[in-house]
Amino acid sequence: MMAISHEDTKARRIEEVEKRLKFIAPLRNERADATSDHAEYLGLGNIQSWTGKLLPSAATDISEGDDSASGTANVFYPGDVLFGKLRPYLAKALHADKEGVCSTELLVLIPQPDIHSRFLLYSMLSPDFVGQVDASTFGAKMPRANWEFIGSMRLPIPAYETQRLIADYLDLETTRIDALVAEKEKMLALLEEKRVALISRAVTRGLDPTALLKPSGLDWLGDIPTHWDVFPLRWFMRIGSGEFLSNESISKDETEELLTPVVGGNGVLGYTSQANTENALVIGRVGAQCGNVHFVDGPLWVTDNALLVKITSRFEPRYLREVLHLMELNTLANQSAQPLITGEMVKNQKVPAPSMSRPR
Repeated sequence: MMAISHEDTKARRIEEVEKRLKFIAPLRNERADATSDHAEYLGLGNIQSWTGKLLPSAATDISEGDDSASGTANVFYPGDVLFGKLRPYLAKALHADKEGVCSTELLVLIPQPDIHSRFLLYSMLSPDFVGQVDASTFGAKMPRANWEFIGSMRLPIPAYETQRLIADYLDLETTRIDALVAEKEKMLALLEEKRVALISRAVTRGLDPTALLKPSGLDWLGDIPTHWDVFPLRWFMRIGSGEFLSNESISKDETEELLTPVVGGNGVLGYTSQANTENALVIGRVGAQCGNVHFVDGPLWVTDNALLVKITSRFEPRYLREVLHLMELNTLANQSAQPLITGEMVKNQKVPAPSMSRPR
């Protein structure tokens, strides 16, 4: 192993020094009308956390909830670096490649001639930098950092050419990683499609691909094996609303005393100490989640914003859960401001019923 000489160490110290942010990238204090038609507006919601990239949906519209939506905005120019001072733990930062205006919750910094702007961006997206800024925030509901603290922070600054090499390397490597992530997401989407198709075929056609088929008489279902039947759900179930449970009785986390899942239209909400049923199907009854279907094996508490379904005969609950998923029960909901599904709507539906015995 090669020893590092005193001269090498000294040279490195000369090349890389720590400088306060406000001296290497002072704050731009130019303002404009946030609703101006000639400039693109960026809100915090347009910037992806931790990546320094705009989200695909980024547009000129003012983001809902931005403080500057009804008045003043900060102006930025190509080469500026933007950093979010609101909820800094989200690490919202951006290297501007064009002119525009942005939320006043974004600080606009002007990298000086000896500072590579993309090197500065990566420095400000480092976990150490974001962590220190976040620790300085004030306000419980909307924590913010102030420029006095951020501007006084010290950053290690190597020679400009080293900054450029580091920024180029990170640009290349993050692009490569992003491509791998996109490929992985594409593969996961294809696997999900295959999963859905596999479930759909199994619950509507069975496991024998050579079985003879007949029309089911249901538009959403199509053909079914000739030895299957189609029955109304009302013959095989009891259905009603769940029961109210106060928030004080629900814990977000499971504990030794609170073991029973509390299930609503969107699935498990938390845990409690008591149950109002067991081994039940749960269907979202009201709101955006109406029509969602869940099955819990064991004790559970079904809330009053969901329908509690008990299978009385013939159907295996897990099979029926998949059939109800395929039916897309949310299409049954009324079209009022508050979508609603009733137990009667569900009971009126007809479903495929595999034969109780194998065909000869």
